[in-house]
Amino acid sequence: MRRGAITRESVAKAVAEHDELGREAFLLRYGFGEARSYVLLYEGREYDSKAIAGVAHKWDHGRALTAGEFSGGRDHAVAWLKLLGFQVKAVKNPDWARDEVILACHLVMTNDWKGLDAQDSRVVELSALLQMLPIHAEADRNEKFRNPNGVARKTFDIATRHPDYRGKPTNGGALDVEVLNEFLARPDQMTEAAHLIRRGIATGEFQDLALADDEELDDDFSAPEGRLLLRRHRARERNKSLRKKKIDSVLRKGGSLACEACGFDFEEIYGDRGAGYVECHHVVPLHEAGEGRTKLGDLALICANCHRMIHRRAPWPTPEELRVTIEQRRSEIRRDSVAIVRQRGAGTDQSSAPER
Repeated sequence: MRRGAITRESVAKAVAEHDELGREAFLLRYGFGEARSYVLLYEGREYDSKAIAGVAHKWDHGRALTAGEFSGGRDHAVAWLKLLGFQVKAVKNPDWARDEVILACHLVMTNDWKGLDAQDSRVVELSALLQMLPIHAEADRNEKFRNPNGVARKTFDIATRHPDYRGKPTNGGALDVEVLNEFLARPDQMTEAAHLIRRGIATGEFQDLALADDEELDDDFSAPEGRLLLRRHRARERNKSLRKKKIDSVLRKGGSLACEACGFDFEEIYGDRGAGYVECHHVVPLHEAGEGRTKLGDLALICANCHRMIHRRAPWPTPEELRVTIEQRRSEIRRDSVAIVRQRGAGTDQSSAPER
């Protein structure tokens, strides 16, 4: 049977069987546990979404899916039910993203590194702001998503991890400590990053950035300033008009489209297929890249490999800094190669020496 090939009618039948047996007996019969992430909302009641989706297959295909054959998350059960028009909601709220922690940490910093109460007007304002962030899907949020109580708790999670705090820290995570350390090491830059995130939310700029711009923002793309500023950064790099203007400008000046970091030239290696191709990197740091227009001088032409290496780990090197690193590495490889050749030569000389 094809997973996910269910109908509204089969879902309704699974719900009816659930109501007839009762939740505990229904889950036991089909081998499902209680929902930990998402629940199905149906006629004013909540149901374990994975179990309902799995049992719905019985009415369409003759047997229910087992719990091990699919997931209860957005890739499987949630997606199938939403595709049929059902409402699904999160049981618990998603973990805090770096952008959210940046805003909370900035608030704690402005409060002399002390936590704030839920009734504080600054906490209430931040709560409303966080609910506008285009990071977490609506289906992943419940009615308590980033409410003032949750925001206040996060401020204490951060404040009690400050090096000067002498009490017992509250329940926080590694991300809280990471962002806190970034603020302690680079207060001006991180403060500016927080201001840029706030401005982007207020103006709706981040809402206008297509989620497709996030397609490569995986674990290989790192930025202390957060995902939203990185998304905007990548969107500027992918601006076809700017890229064309940058390439035309370089060619008019008699330059080539070789990578500014490693010297790789796509046309030289791939011929016509590589002619005119190179990637653009926006060299202005995220915490400085405000709403101003991107100038051609802000862009560098680099190959795909160097581009990924720049973005892979913060702080990002400039193309010039990466070029120095590459040249140093090449020199090391040449020295190692010469040493190996000499060692082999010495070994050959000794083996060929006449016996006495």
